[in-house]
Amino acid sequence: MLKTAQPVPGDPPPQRRGRSRTVDDGATRKPTYQELQDALMREHRQRCQLEGEMVAAMTALDQLRSELAGSQAGERRARHLALHDSLTSLPNACYFRERLDQVLASAAKEQKEVAVLFLDLDRFKPINDMHGHAAGDELLSIIAARLMRTIRADDMVCRLGGDEFACLLLNAPGHAQLSRLACKMFDAVSDPVRLGSITLCVHPSIGIAVFPEAGATAAELLQHADAAMYQAKRLQTGYAFFCQDQTAGPKEAS
Repeated sequence: MLKTAQPVPGDPPPQRRGRSRTVDDGATRKPTYQELQDALMREHRQRCQLEGEMVAAMTALDQLRSELAGSQAGERRARHLALHDSLTSLPNACYFRERLDQVLASAAKEQKEVAVLFLDLDRFKPINDMHGHAAGDELLSIIAARLMRTIRADDMVCRLGGDEFACLLLNAPGHAQLSRLACKMFDAVSDPVRLGSITLCVHPSIGIAVFPEAGATAAELLQHADAAMYQAKRLQTGYAFFCQDQTAGPKEAS
């Protein structure tokens, strides 16, 4: 005979078979109208707060962008002022030497010629003494603009200081073309300048040094172009090429 299993003391009573029932203890109920209104208001306040924070973040980002753009523009202006002459707006001596170093490094690899022209204005000091520095400054500005019109877009004219200018010619042409360019510059500078009731006239002395025959570095080219300029000034030839014996060429007509 089968024996019925006896319950072990402490065990829970056996579950009765049958359909399970869900006891409704009142925990689930529909929210009231006021509760819905409160929930909507909380959601609205949260949304407004998020929108406000987003607007504030976008405003801060725009301000940062504006400050960055202003900083970059300020840096560009500062660099421009550091590398350009305040009177003529031409590149200054520092910028000219920096550019010349870059050009020579490239020209040495590509075996190209580069020319440096050194210009000094003859008898400029008496103009300052007689008519004042304002007239002298205006004359220098006009001469700077004239020199800019005589060169190609890739070339450079700078004001070294005082009444001295320099030109950097990339892919320099032969001596014959350089002579014609020197004559063109001579005529452009020598053209009379009328300032109010006075007419001023100055003439340049131009020295020319060509890389690599006249020097391999920026310092050598500037020094030799300067020496050639003094040769042209002594001989009153308008321009001169640098060579070991400082033979100056006669001024040609433009």
